[in-house]
Amino acid sequence: MTFRKRRKTSYSFVDPDEIFLDSQNLPHFNKQQFEGRLEKPIPKRSVFLLSGFFIFIGILFITQLGNLQIARGEMYLKKSQNNVLVKLPIFADRGIIYDRSGKKLVWNSWGEDSDRLIAPTREYIKEGGFSHLLGYVSYPAKDSQGNYWQDYFLGKDGVEKLYDTNLKGKNGVHISERDVKGNIISDNTVSQPAHGSDLYLSIDAGVQATLHKSIVAMAGSASFSGGAGVIMDVNNGEILALTSYPEYNSGILSKGADRKLVNGYINDKRKVFLNRATQGLYTPGSIVKPFIGYAALVENVITPFKQIYSNGKIEIQNPYFKDKKTVFNDHGVFGYVDMREAIAVSSDVYFYEIGGGYQDQKGLGITNIDLYLQKFGITQKTGIDLGGEKAGIIPTPEWKLKTFKGDPWRVGDTYNTSIGQYGVQVTPIQMARAVGGIATFGTLQTPHVLYRDDSMEAKKTVIDIDKEMMQVIHEGMRQVVTEGTGTALNVKGVEVAAKSGTAQVGYGNTNTNSWIIGFFPYKNPRYAFAVLMERGPKAASGNATRVMAETLDYMSVYAPEYIK
Repeated sequence: MTFRKRRKTSYSFVDPDEIFLDSQNLPHFNKQQFEGRLEKPIPKRSVFLLSGFFIFIGILFITQLGNLQIARGEMYLKKSQNNVLVKLPIFADRGIIYDRSGKKLVWNSWGEDSDRLIAPTREYIKEGGFSHLLGYVSYPAKDSQGNYWQDYFLGKDGVEKLYDTNLKGKNGVHISERDVKGNIISDNTVSQPAHGSDLYLSIDAGVQATLHKSIVAMAGSASFSGGAGVIMDVNNGEILALTSYPEYNSGILSKGADRKLVNGYINDKRKVFLNRATQGLYTPGSIVKPFIGYAALVENVITPFKQIYSNGKIEIQNPYFKDKKTVFNDHGVFGYVDMREAIAVSSDVYFYEIGGGYQDQKGLGITNIDLYLQKFGITQKTGIDLGGEKAGIIPTPEWKLKTFKGDPWRVGDTYNTSIGQYGVQVTPIQMARAVGGIATFGTLQTPHVLYRDDSMEAKKTVIDIDKEMMQVIHEGMRQVVTEGTGTALNVKGVEVAAKSGTAQVGYGNTNTNSWIIGFFPYKNPRYAFAVLMERGPKAASGNATRVMAETLDYMSVYAPEYIK
């Protein structure tokens, strides 16, 4: 048996990095994954070059971005905004406001090109005395990009506000397609505007302007701080004139461009935004005497022909000092006067006594005074179709306890209330309505400025009146004009019945309110009126009477249809 000697195999260690694997020799080798390949390191120079390239690209990108967004951003923003479909309002005609004869009081001005895509200008009558009546509007408003966030006029005061829904109409819609350069590609009207309703007011523009001019002139010459006037149809409540002074300019407030003047209105201590005819509360003074007189006749406090001696004052025991007398003065000595004469000369003594009682003369008492003044709507809102109307005040024992922290009611308070002093507060529109109730023997119309408004006329109030006793009051008020405190109202062509009043106001009664109320024609009443001159010097009495006299003079010549 032969044995072969095996050769001894020798092995040496080989580093794996020295092995070069050939992928071709490996079965099922995935060539896409580069398995078995040796990786060669990237040179540092290449890394630096590549990094520099990307940094350069980044800087270039940022530079271009800054150029687009900052340097030329506004231009491209406008281009992008223009490259859209733009919805624009086609502005409707806001309703025109006329006076009763067809004279324009408020209208729209579109300009020469009549571009309905641009809001018109709201124009107001140039004569003074209409601002509080007509009010003003706020214009359509745009944002910083020129887009309308308010595409309509909005009534802010007066008739413009109260009848805003009627006046505003409905805007149409216009679509405009634009390219990036702002060029209009196409224009299309989607819907046409619906014009607002025109309004006719019961106001006579000529009478209103004349009344206002007289108030302004009297305020200037006699140093009154303001004034107001109302003329109302006693048969249907239509307002022929309603004005207040001082006032604002409706056009300036509507546009709002003159901020200095607008701020001047806001800071004016004269309260130019206050409609004194409907919102101003004033001490009435002697204009309440016809109502007190009627109450005294109906309650059998006095008869029409009973006389009271008016010697210029009455005296009663001072409630605080037993050894002293409290004196209630009159503005004159009139001797013996009955109801008609007392109204004509405005005797305070007469009304002190029938109001609060004195010696053997019984008085109404504050309860009856309050009852009858309320019956004629005094201190109550009239319901006029203008916003912001104020009610008034009739002082009562309950009112005094609350106002003066427990101070009891005294007969002197009744005396002063009987002549329209103390805490009595009324508005001119309330007094015009109330004296209309006297003129018509008990019909209190709801005043309104909209012409031929049947809905407002239906709201009248009828009160039970003793016509015989009321006729006495009529005759006394006529006597005011023929021989009493209102002789300035003896105007050619018309018979007027009236009652003047001078109310003491201010600290120490250093100022006066001058009043006149009344109706005309006397035998067939058609219109009631109330004129107030506010806070003048103590000696300035009768000024309101002269204002109304000037207005009646105008009407007798230029508007005789109202006084016949």
